Amino acid sequence: MNNYYFTEMTEDYLEDVLQIYTHYVLYTTATFHTQPLTRSEMKEMVCSPDPKYKTFVLLDKNRVSGYVLLTRHKPREAYDETAEVTIYLDPSCKTKGLGSLALSHIEEYARTQPLHTLVATICGQNEASIRLFEKNGYTKCAHYKEVGKKFGQRLDILGYQKIIP
Repeated sequence: MNNYYFTEMTEDYLEDVLQIYTHYVLYTTATFHTQPLTRSEMKEMVCSPDPKYKTFVLLDKNRVSGYVLLTRHKPREAYDETAEVTIYLDPSCKTKGLGSLALSHIEEYARTQPLHTLVATICGQNEASIRLFEKNGYTKCAHYKEVGKKFGQRLDILGYQKIIP
């Protein structure tokens, strides 16, 4: 993993990030989007005007291998110390330990912000993400049954959380 490093998201990486996300939209239940996003929709999702919420791109030399983002959990003041963590890896980069690397990086960043709790929302079918978050100290705290529908299937979502020191 010596070649991998993180950098803040800029428009220079937008096409690569959009391509990775589009794969998950079209072929998986990892996201509940059912249609590919436009460049401008993707930019809105990964480029927050609030410096507390950031996206970091994972690079291997100069190749985008994935990205990890910290976003606002809910638009109410009482949630201001909670953020949602999301990770998407290039499909060719899975099972290399990069998910844990991305979680570690975003947690380090989160500790520099006025944040107390990180949450992740995961499709019940996404066993790899469930294992990743559990392995990294996240606790299952919610299970919503049949709240989404994609590819003709009713899908559950699971909530995971971690209190960060």
